[in-house]
Amino acid sequence: MASLARKAIVITGAYGALGSATARAAVAAGARVALIDHATQPPPGLLEACGPDAVPLGGVDLSLAADATKAINAAHDGLHGLDVLVNIAGAFRWQTVADGDSQTWDLLYAINVKTAVNASRAALTHMRKSGGGRIINIGANAAIKAGAGMGPYATSKAGVHRLTESLAEEVKALGITVNAVLPSILDTPANRAEMPQADFSKWVTPEALASVILFLASDESSAVTGALLPVTGRV
Repeated sequence: MASLARKAIVITGAYGALGSATARAAVAAGARVALIDHATQPPPGLLEACGPDAVPLGGVDLSLAADATKAINAAHDGLHGLDVLVNIAGAFRWQTVADGDSQTWDLLYAINVKTAVNASRAALTHMRKSGGGRIINIGANAAIKAGAGMGPYATSKAGVHRLTESLAEEVKALGITVNAVLPSILDTPANRAEMPQADFSKWVTPEALASVILFLASDESSAVTGALLPVTGRV
């Protein structure tokens, strides 16, 4: 795994399966982490695994720009810096266009796109001052070729892809890179419960995806920006 010694890494959606795995792996690689989540309480053992330097920030609605800015500023202050932002906060709903509702489209746009926009904008204030940084977004392989019932989700994740590309162009001269990983199905308890007959061995584990995220967070990835990197296992 790439070294992240003393890097200040802010993770949104940090209390979920992927966020927790990314936080644990980042700390194991030498980083200090701030954990932002809409939930108020972290899962058992996460704060202990992340050590005394961890900055937990629960109960944050990142779809609200003011709340996102407040949380990112608190993370920066708590870590005494901000080198990397990992935008994991997100949601999934399966719904057909014909039988669906507008509220689901609005919800997924708010949680998947606006959270990343608001957190990135707030983080850029600090990254510009420090002269560099990394932003990693979570796109979706399903947004490349969407299936039935994937309209709201795939559309919102396609927005994350375009956000990644556009922002990468905006800030590439500032020493800031912006990339996205595009997972297929993550091997989480929730997904296993939803698809009990699936072959779980083909799915991507949160730990495997976290390794790719942390490569993009590292100095070794300095030549990579604007990339949409599929991480699809054997799906």
